[in-house]
Amino acid sequence: MGRLLHVAWLLAAAAAAHVSAAPLQVEQVAPGVYVHIGQHKDFEDGYDGDIANIGFVIGTDAVAVIDTGGSYAVGMALKEALRKITGLPIRYVINTHGHPDHVFGNAAFIDAGPAGAGAPPRFIGHAMLPQAMASRGDAYLRNVKKQLGGAAEKSTLIPPTETVQHRLSLDLGNRQLELTAWPKAHTNNDLTLFDVSSGTLWTGDLLFIERTPSIDGDVKGWFSAMEALKKIKAVTTIPGHGPLTRDKNRALDRQGAYLATLLHDVRTSIRQGTDMTATMATAAASERARWQLFDVVNRRNVNVIYPALEWE
Repeated sequence: MGRLLHVAWLLAAAAAAHVSAAPLQVEQVAPGVYVHIGQHKDFEDGYDGDIANIGFVIGTDAVAVIDTGGSYAVGMALKEALRKITGLPIRYVINTHGHPDHVFGNAAFIDAGPAGAGAPPRFIGHAMLPQAMASRGDAYLRNVKKQLGGAAEKSTLIPPTETVQHRLSLDLGNRQLELTAWPKAHTNNDLTLFDVSSGTLWTGDLLFIERTPSIDGDVKGWFSAMEALKKIKAVTTIPGHGPLTRDKNRALDRQGAYLATLLHDVRTSIRQGTDMTATMATAAASERARWQLFDVVNRRNVNVIYPALEWE
């Protein structure tokens, strides 16, 4: 992995003669905490790499970037927004999980480290993230090139240089970030970040608001993670998708209601002998009006959980 990472850096650095980008629109949601809210678009319809919530936290000494978007171009636009606000070094780039809409912008930050141009920041992710990137990286890269065409130029996966097995504390200078690695839930590599100074919680895709939650892990584990997240005393919560909230427990309950309904309906279909294709059209139909992109994402969710639930 070390050799692979070194090669990835070299490729990214060679490709990354500075390309100016219009800065992303970011909002300061707490002192020193900036967020760009992604669009509700599907991967197969109008996708432009800008669907995830991404942003950064500024301390007195350095900056941490939290997720980087779905392409090099989106990552560059995020970096341009950051540089309009602060000239402090970017010490950390933190990925909340390995889905392509959150990580393909990493390459834009390869020369943004604290030692100056040419030195990378510390890329940080869940202990399972390197394996997830290695196993899915080729497919993700093919997909992003297909989805974005020329706009995918310079997009490449940069795996973490440091991983989190359980918990990790980072210091930005008078600003402490608490990172938590979760057991298998939305994915098998979910990481959350809590900014102690402002009480801001970044959940990654452990929480979806407005956009239909997508399953790529273990729903039982996801329910356990949601219960644990409810115990965190956050002032502001930034989900992986959708608007921020100051009532995360209500948002978690709303997400939980969808997942519980989906499980119930799929289990019922299996007991009644209804096949998976038919189940895709009916499962969780009572939730349709509450979520964006429901018809597309919900069908995929059925495709993921139906085979697993058949073996219960």
